[in-house]
Amino acid sequence: MAKSNKPLLWLPFAGGGLVSALITPALILVTGLLVPLGLLHLPYDKLAGFAHNPIGKLILFGVIILPAWHGAHRLRMTAHDLGLGNGVLVKGACYGTAWLVIIASADALLSI
Repeated sequence: MAKSNKPLLWLPFAGGGLVSALITPALILVTGLLVPLGLLHLPYDKLAGFAHNPIGKLILFGVIILPAWHGAHRLRMTAHDLGLGNGVLVKGACYGTAWLVIIASADALLSI
């Protein structure tokens, strides 16, 4: 049986789907609704402390990059299904954008 690199693409895709389905809605609820409406009190210094902690940075990195990779893979598959091709240009545009998000988020998290 021939070896394949598909597990390397499917693992972050599945992780991104999990984060997108379970964690992102909770983050939107907490940081987008409950805190601004004053229903939940989260002091800024505690949130900043989480972002400065190495484990917190790793969690934030995963919450950012896994959905980005998931979205890139979905867009590539959608482009393929729409007949836009399965070539290097489509793959480069989709996965290249995900890599730009990964690099930008790593740079931002390492700079704090």
